[in-house]
Amino acid sequence: MTDTPPARAIRVLLVDDQPLVRSGLRVLMADTADLEVVGEAGTGCDGVRLAVELRPDVVVMDIRMPGMDGIEATGLITAETEAVKVLVLTTFDEDEHVYGALRAGASGFAVKDMAVEEILAAIRVTAAGDALIAPGVTRRLIADFVRGPGPGAPAAPEARAPRPVAGITEREREVLTLVGRGRSNGEIAEELFISAATAKSHVSRLFTKLGARDRVQLVITAYEMGLVAPPR
Repeated sequence: MTDTPPARAIRVLLVDDQPLVRSGLRVLMADTADLEVVGEAGTGCDGVRLAVELRPDVVVMDIRMPGMDGIEATGLITAETEAVKVLVLTTFDEDEHVYGALRAGASGFAVKDMAVEEILAAIRVTAAGDALIAPGVTRRLIADFVRGPGPGAPAAPEARAPRPVAGITEREREVLTLVGRGRSNGEIAEELFISAATAKSHVSRLFTKLGARDRVQLVITAYEMGLVAPPR
């Protein structure tokens, strides 16, 4: 009988211009077996460089930094690397920054005044790509994003009639609808009377067929295709 090898720790890159923030997160993760800080950067430029060099699982990215901000850095990282996910640090009163982060390819959002354990959980969720972070807030932001927020963005109707999504099956369409409503794989399995493994397989196929990096992009697709009505 052989021992099961321990799971690999989630490799994290911290990008924030405040040394105290980076130090605090690094100390917290040092006491967490499944999270490992592999690098730190105080600027967006250095964050992009280290993300490409180190290929971490998750980049924890501040938005407001001198020079290259977190949104521009996120866009460059997601363009250069396919597997690296970006968790953006934001605040509830900075929705316009979240819209920019969505366009840049961010996979998740954490609020700086969240409890420590919630931020660490957000990193794990982003790495797994299994569920949205702060679903109520994220769904509202995505709904507004799809309607066309921000200067120069085209306005879109508040609700659209559902239409077929090319290349996916009816079951995958049902799964995409539930993903758009913020359901986890387990919740999808319960609602569709299928196993959790089958639900996960459907979601994985949707990633491939729709060219999505993570669940955030699947949710955006669900709204854009009219499968989910934007909240009012």
